[in-house]
Amino acid sequence: MPREAGLTAVGSLDDPVRARLYRVVSESSAPVGRDEAAAAAGIGRPLAAYHLDKLVGLGLLTASYQRPTGRSGPGAGRPAKVYARSGREFAVSVPPREYELAARLFAAAIGADSGGASWAALRDAARLFGRDLGRRCLADTPGQAGPSAAIQSALRSHGFEPWQDETGSVRLRNCPFRSLAAQHPDMVCGMNLALMQGLTEGLGAPDLTPALRPQEGRCCVVIADGQTGER
Repeated sequence: MPREAGLTAVGSLDDPVRARLYRVVSESSAPVGRDEAAAAAGIGRPLAAYHLDKLVGLGLLTASYQRPTGRSGPGAGRPAKVYARSGREFAVSVPPREYELAARLFAAAIGADSGGASWAALRDAARLFGRDLGRRCLADTPGQAGPSAAIQSALRSHGFEPWQDETGSVRLRNCPFRSLAAQHPDMVCGMNLALMQGLTEGLGAPDLTPALRPQEGRCCVVIADGQTGER
């Protein structure tokens, strides 16, 4: 993507209304209609529709049409326009940087190690980072949050977009390493799993059990709560 297009797209979120709408859509597990988005953002429907379509034009959202839930056939009503977060990625740095290129070269070098020592070193480094992150999180919020809340706070700060489902498991809407994971899924998913394992260790939360459960469009790791959810 041309750098100018990325600057325009990211810069558009400086508008507070547009930023609220983008967050509403991004945090939803299903496509969001105009009425729902307007209510969640605290604005009128016409203004919401205007900004939502602008976000689509910038490539930050996608739009499609769905019939109202539970209705089909004649008389079901016209399909409503709904919005979801785009799968496109936008990264802007001034001056330009190529951190993703460096990551791809590192991944290629690790993948070429048939002996497996580099793979093991990567998992060890990820686990150590996760453990340190968990300890720092405990130090910053002593006694103020339960393990699930603490782990969500830690992961949110690194772009995983965690949320807790009805079983108590922590799921991750976003993989911060999505492009790299598409090329090296075993390596990146193994790294993520080791990081989450280290994080639960650092938090002293033995009932939180990270496991690989790949799902389209989300991080491959789910952190199950042994007290309330399924392992």
